[in-house]
Amino acid sequence: MHELLDPTNDYVFKRLFAEAPDLLVDLINDLRPDLPDITSVEILNPTIEPSELNGKYIILDVLARDSGGHCYNVEIQVRRYGAWHKRGLFYLARMLGSQLGAGEDYQTLNATVGLHLLDFDLFTATDAERQQATWRFEMRDEYQPNVSLGNILQMNLIELNKADRLGVPKGALRAWITFFKHWQEELTMANIAHEPVKKR
Repeated sequence: MHELLDPTNDYVFKRLFAEAPDLLVDLINDLRPDLPDITSVEILNPTIEPSELNGKYIILDVLARDSGGHCYNVEIQVRRYGAWHKRGLFYLARMLGSQLGAGEDYQTLNATVGLHLLDFDLFTATDAERQQATWRFEMRDEYQPNVSLGNILQMNLIELNKADRLGVPKGALRAWITFFKHWQEELTMANIAHEPVKKR
């Protein structure tokens, strides 16, 4: 029996998904089930550089691009610190901007999607916030949220602790949450039916 490693560890998370593009495809599709499935990804940063292991806050994100040209920044964050969301937005904006060279048409821009698994509660100010664990932020009007500039820049957050407490409905997303929160519990993991999580 192989030794289990904590998937919420930055290093383990990156190794797990950067070295298994098929598993990353499953994770991306399962974390955003209301959007069209992707079938393959190219890992844009497959290796772990020594510089990534230094510093106060280690965040080893996985950068990927699907066959349609859409870009993904996938990461897990276990510690809450003041500027993490600004860092996430900065990375998304930089990924969006890096798609174009000088003189290229803005029409060719593809979506840039952040998928952030948070191992802490982020939104707790109101009862409504405490009852929601999955979030998607896009460019929408403040007064008419149905009016949107599209989802070309999108940040998805999943508060793992809260999602686990609230009991997300059965399915792929719940299987992933169980994996990240209960990976050490053999009996709990044995009840997971979602194949991508089962083979981990």
